[in-house]
This record gives sequence, structure tokens and C-alpha cells, in this order.
Amino acid sequence: MIRDWSNFIGGRAALVTGSGAGVGRAIALHMARAGAELWINDLDLGRAEQVVAEIEAEGGTAHPVAADVCDPASVHDMVATTGPIDILVNNAGSGVLAWSGGDTRLVSFAETDPHEWEPVMRVNLTGVLHVTHSYLPDMLERGWGRILTIVSDSGRRGERFQVVYGAAKAAAMGFSRGLAAEVGRQGVTVNCISLGTMMHGRLAEMAETDPDFEAKRAKAYPVGRLGRVDDPAPLAVLLCSDAAEWVTGQVYPVDGGYVQAL
Repeated sequence: MIRDWSNFIGGRAALVTGSGAGVGRAIALHMARAGAELWINDLDLGRAEQVVAEIEAEGGTAHPVAADVCDPASVHDMVATTGPIDILVNNAGSGVLAWSGGDTRLVSFAETDPHEWEPVMRVNLTGVLHVTHSYLPDMLERGWGRILTIVSDSGRRGERFQVVYGAAKAAAMGFSRGLAAEVGRQGVTVNCISLGTMMHGRLAEMAETDPDFEAKRAKAYPVGRLGRVDDPAPLAVLLCSDAAEWVTGQVYPVDGGYVQAL
């Protein structure tokens, strides 16, 4: 871990979508500690304001902005509020919600209904396209930018009962690689961080009631545990810094060794 990064990305303005909780919140906190001015995006303004308060309590600078990344009009309003940014972290997304009480069913693809696909594709792929498309022109004009998208090993490896979700995340990776090839000469890098199973939300609640829950689910992980929301944050800061100017078009797994990169 970087021990002293108090100004590692100082002077940069960063937006982390879906950062009112979980991995997005952790990335935002780490970026603020590294000197960036943060925009905390969430559907729920109250949750965004809570993260802003946490950052300000640590002496950082942050602002809340409520927006739906899947809605072009909402994204347009968000851009009008934030103005140009240097760093974009596309974190907003939704996985298989069976563990969190959502409506997505944990079933095979043959058992799904087509109306269930579209919401998953919208938030995990279309939302990434909308937000990136809106902020990219200013990055290109200034000749510096960092775009980082949080994806999943479901899109790298393929997982049973997560077919549509994995397809959306795989598409987000393909989009990132293609965009990296387009904008690299203009000072903008585009990368992804791919996550394994994270101990957050409903999953963490289940672990609290079953002391063997994590051990059973972590058998396929060489490090012997599931992910924590802070695990990808240091790499996110690094990839969004000047130090990573020769790193682009890549997908970096932060998954405890679950799926090898090569």
C-alpha cells in the first residue's frame, strides 16, 4: 500500500459514480485522502451527502450530486453541476441481486424473461457509455484524463446464473479497450478493475449470522477470503494518477487470485 499519498492526485477533480456506499465510497475516500476534489454521485442525495461529510471530516473537499447514470437527461444535469472533471470512475452498477433482496432471480439464462435483461444491461453498460460520453470531450480538450470502470470476474471468467450480468461487464471491458485505443494519444487513459465476490451489503449480513459463511464461499480464492470494499481503492488511485500515464486499455483483477489475468 502507498504509505504517504497525501498529494498523489492533488489538484485533480474526480467523479465516482454510485459512491454513496460500498466500493464506490471506499474509492472516493481514498482519492480524497490522495488530494483530489471529489464529486460523490448517488441516486440518493442523502447517501452522497453522508460520504461528503466523511471526507470533509478528514479535511478533504467533496460535493454531492444526485443523478441516474442510465438517464441521459440526468447525466446532462450532473455535468452542468460538476463542470469538467479530470478523473472519472464508473462504479455505479448492479450485480445479481439475490443476496441483497432485489428483484433479480438467481436462475439459469433459459429460465430468465427478456424483460429482466434490459435493466442489468442499462446500469452496467449503457450507464458507463452515457457518463463517459458526457465527460470525455473536456478531457480530450485539456489533454489529460483518467477513466476507470469497475467490472467483474463474471465478465472475465463467466459464471453460472450471472450470464446477462457477465455479458454487460464483458461489454464494458471491450468498450474500455476500444476507447483506450482511440484517446491514448490525447492524454486520456482508460482502464478497468475487475472484482471478485465482495463482502458488502446482504452478503456481509449473512456472514454475521453464519461464522462459516465466508470460509465456505472463499474456497476458490487463493488468499482464503472474500473481498473488502477497500481492496480495490489503492489501485484505483494509482491508475488515476500521473504515475500511470503509460498504462491504458487494461483490465486489472482485484479478486484474491480467483481468476488469473493471463
